[in-house]
Amino acid sequence: MNAMDLEAIVRGWDEQQGAYITHREQRFDIMLDAVARLLGESSDFGEDGAGLTVLDLACGPGSLSQRVLDRFPAVQVTGVDYDPVLLHIARGWLGTRHPDRFTAVDADLAGDWTRAVAVDPIHVAVSSTALHWLAPHQLVALYGQLGRLLPEGGVFLNADHLRYDGRTQPFLSAGAAADDARTQQRAYERGVLSWDEWWEKATTVLDLGTLREERERRFADRPPTPDAPLELHLSALRTAGFREADEVWRFWDDVVVLARR
Repeated sequence: MNAMDLEAIVRGWDEQQGAYITHREQRFDIMLDAVARLLGESSDFGEDGAGLTVLDLACGPGSLSQRVLDRFPAVQVTGVDYDPVLLHIARGWLGTRHPDRFTAVDADLAGDWTRAVAVDPIHVAVSSTALHWLAPHQLVALYGQLGRLLPEGGVFLNADHLRYDGRTQPFLSAGAAADDARTQQRAYERGVLSWDEWWEKATTVLDLGTLREERERRFADRPPTPDAPLELHLSALRTAGFREADEVWRFWDDVVVLARR
């Protein structure tokens, strides 16, 4: 893959995702600050991330992994995703930017993905705008797997839209929806690609038609998933053995959850 094409496609992904998330960089920043705090309180790691391993769940094309690798120049990151197109982009892009520091793993988070992750120990797990694709029972199972995978003191960080209940929280739901619509309108007025436009451009420019067909096959039987409220996330994490679990950042229904074993 051409490095310049990859750079443009990933930049387009970040712009496209920013159309759906008003303060996307802010929530990345709070996640990175939490990792820095973990590094600062332990003599096991260097401030540059030496000795630390990070697992990026549903890593996509590598947006969050890239920020972790850039912020902590000695950290090791493993990215897991079941989307063959996005994982292919992440492998090519981050393999060029950070040789020998990023490992791409093809695995389905709705299944027993831990067998595919050949890294031990993992100190931090992160995810961004991804776990809402899991049904509530799959999310609970994932948190149970993380509770067994992370050591005592390990940290999990999840940034995602955790939707309000439109029946019991109509004012909050309407406010969040209005912010989403406003953010998208401003982005599209600047020429940012929509979700569908980005996919068409990425698969055409990078010649990933075959991988896109495989993507469609993998996700063909996945039904729409109901929203899992913040309370379910926190309860499932505590049940999975995380001693601390709470939101550390919020803008309307866009939330960063931190949990520590």
